[in-house]
Amino acid sequence: MNWKSIRPFVSAVAVGLVACAIAGCEASDKANQPGIDTGPWDRDGRPVAKSEPAVAAEPQVKAEPQQVGFWWPGDQSRQYQWVTMAYPTGDPRTSAIGIEKGVPREVRLNQPFEYLIRVTNLSSVTLEDVVVTDQLGSNFRLTDSDPDALDGGNGMYSWGIGSLGPREMRVIRVTGLATAEGMVTSCATVTYNSLLCSSITVVEPQLRLTKSGPAEVLRCDQFAYTYEVTNPGTGMLSDVKITDRLPNGLKTTDGNQTVNINVGQLAPGQTRAFRANVEAAQGGRFASMATATGGGGLEAKSDEVATMAYAPKLEITKTGPEMLFIGRDVTYEITVKNTGDGVARDAVIEDVVPRGAIFVSASDNGTLTGNTVRWNLGNLPAGGSRTVNVRFGTDQIGVIRNEAKAMAYCAEAVSATAQTDYQGIPAILLEVVDATDPIRVGDNVTYVITVTNQGSAVANRVKIICNLEDEMQFVSASGATTATATGSKIEFEPLGSLAAGAEATWRVVVKAVAVGDVRFKTAMTSSIITRPVEETESTNFYR
Repeated sequence: MNWKSIRPFVSAVAVGLVACAIAGCEASDKANQPGIDTGPWDRDGRPVAKSEPAVAAEPQVKAEPQQVGFWWPGDQSRQYQWVTMAYPTGDPRTSAIGIEKGVPREVRLNQPFEYLIRVTNLSSVTLEDVVVTDQLGSNFRLTDSDPDALDGGNGMYSWGIGSLGPREMRVIRVTGLATAEGMVTSCATVTYNSLLCSSITVVEPQLRLTKSGPAEVLRCDQFAYTYEVTNPGTGMLSDVKITDRLPNGLKTTDGNQTVNINVGQLAPGQTRAFRANVEAAQGGRFASMATATGGGGLEAKSDEVATMAYAPKLEITKTGPEMLFIGRDVTYEITVKNTGDGVARDAVIEDVVPRGAIFVSASDNGTLTGNTVRWNLGNLPAGGSRTVNVRFGTDQIGVIRNEAKAMAYCAEAVSATAQTDYQGIPAILLEVVDATDPIRVGDNVTYVITVTNQGSAVANRVKIICNLEDEMQFVSASGATTATATGSKIEFEPLGSLAAGAEATWRVVVKAVAVGDVRFKTAMTSSIITRPVEETESTNFYR
């Protein structure tokens, strides 16, 4: 209720009550009026048991101690007569504030005296801005008060009580003196504000986002980005989401280009962490920043996080002799180099034993398992290389092909092939014998020419030429190829090929025409034997 609306009413009532009290009206005259309490009261404003009247001319009034005013009486050091008023209803049970004034019944002219104003909060709530005002009569001069009064002029004094808690009471002590005989009249009023307060909590949620991940990975590695979203503010944050648009060449393990995380709510001070597993489709640098959004338009961005995806790349070479003769082992040299920018982890070389060959040895702890030679190279750094060799043997003529393969984690397998032409060495044995020795002049003798290939390769274009001395006369020739006789020279057509281990035979029949120790000379050439191999058989011709 607005106090100003009832202030005239309060003032009127107060003036009447106080004026009566100062004039010395009998307490019995007011005893039955509602809302008005009579004395006597002590100097602190507490009612006391009545005894002899302060003025002898007044009739004696006896009263038992009872609750008058707003509390129970205390000591009986001084006696006051009291007037009270409960505002705004007049009933202390339904009013907000009570004001009471305790004054002496009589005072002497120009002699200091004290009167009390007591204000009480009758309600269960705090009253604010409580001000007590007392309009003093013209024949009263205020000399002191506790607390100090504010002089408003024209006898108007006020006391700012301020806040008055539930059931709290304050006492104002006023000291002054009467400057003229008669009635000293003062009228007190009280004003206050009743506050109906409501509180609204003001909060400020905030959003902070951090993103972290490895600085370096291999292209084939699956790795994780970690997102930590925090509400460092003072209110609940709702509808929080994290988004990270990944750069080209980088995707989540389930194939998405964008990381989407639905965080939901974040309480004040709460931090939540999330992981996104990603993988690179190629080598290179991948950088992005994540964004977090929340209710009310909040947004936070992380710092840019860059990850370098390195990729190893293998190159392999294999070298060996292009041709060897049967009986010699072949050694192949294998070199693997990492030409990429990432470590080739768990690098391995494998070499399959060629068909027709046998494993002899391997360097660098190469081991044979089944028909495969294997080298475990470990990690091959970018730009690094390793060289190993393997040795095979064979007893077969022909070309052997040998393939080596290099492999490593996150590197494409590579292979290289080398081949060696194994050739045999033809070793031709020429033998010439006469079937009969000695031979009588006039008889024929047969010379048998045998060529044997004792080597490991085919002998090609084997050619036989025979020469007769004067004591001999050509009769006939036969054998592996046909012959042509010209004078004392018999020349056979070349034999196209003579396999290793094979032999060819020719026969020449001559007639002994004169006595002598004669010689049958044979010469042999081939495609690789350009210098003739000669064989001479001696025969004794007699008569």
